[in-house]
Amino acid sequence: MSVYLMLALAILAEVVGTSALRASAGCTRLLPSVLGDAAAFFLICRGLTVLPLGLTSAIWSGVGAGLTAVIGWLSFRDAFYWLALGGIGFIVVGMALLHRSGGARH
Repeated sequence: MSVYLMLALAILAEVVGTSALRASAGCTRLLPSVLGDAAAFFLICRGLTVLPLGLTSAIWSGVGAGLTAVIGWLSFRDAFYWLALGGIGFIVVGMALLHRSGGARH
């Protein structure tokens, strides 16, 4: 499996796990969150055998935070702020700059 596919699946698993926390009814239904987080950590650990830590962490946390915010806005009716959307844009630009600066070399 491609290391970038593993990273993408790790991000999706983390977003599912985090979203499941919100839907856990006060931590009374934790199994989906625990399974999502366990899958995310397994996949991210596998990806770190090839990818550098800084780039992997930036992509994982940035994309994960952005997707989690969007899910919060759409699924849980969290407040939407244009400033937050701009912050997510800055995260994406920061990841691109990190990758472009040579942070992707191993």
